Amino acid sequence: MTERFRQLLAGTTALTFVLILLGVYTGAIGAGLTCGARWPLCDGWLGLFPANWASFVEWFHRLVAMITGFAILGSTYLAWRRDHATRVKRATAIATVVLPVQILLGANTIVNFGALAQVLHHAAALTILTALVAATAWAYDAPGTAAETRSEATAGDPTTDADPTGSD
Repeated sequence: MTERFRQLLAGTTALTFVLILLGVYTGAIGAGLTCGARWPLCDGWLGLFPANWASFVEWFHRLVAMITGFAILGSTYLAWRRDHATRVKRATAIATVVLPVQILLGANTIVNFGALAQVLHHAAALTILTALVAATAWAYDAPGTAAETRSEATAGDPTTDADPTGSD
């Protein structure tokens, strides 16, 4: 696996985590409620310019979610296109399959604001995050990582083969 692909996965995972934190804040202040009956446009002029802080938070959450969604799709595409490890492919595929469900659950939190809607939305988010964390860990565990390269380079070194306790 290339270092760039690993970095993409790590960045996508970090972005997903930030999005979850932003989503918790968005739900805590009830920002989705600013949409009212105007969903999906929400508050403001033509839904483009937020009218207040809560509207801004809702729109910013949507923007970060869109960017994160494209990063997830890109990671999955590259995992399958470049023939990476099967477990990395499967993990990114799980994140991609859950993504549209997550989007629909996000819309549901606005239309049907309540505890169940929030729990389902966050459960889907954690499923995506778990899949991305696994894919990232497996990508860095794959052959060619810096740790493995170092261990291969020291394999023939007699000082590294010695018993660490000092006993023979």
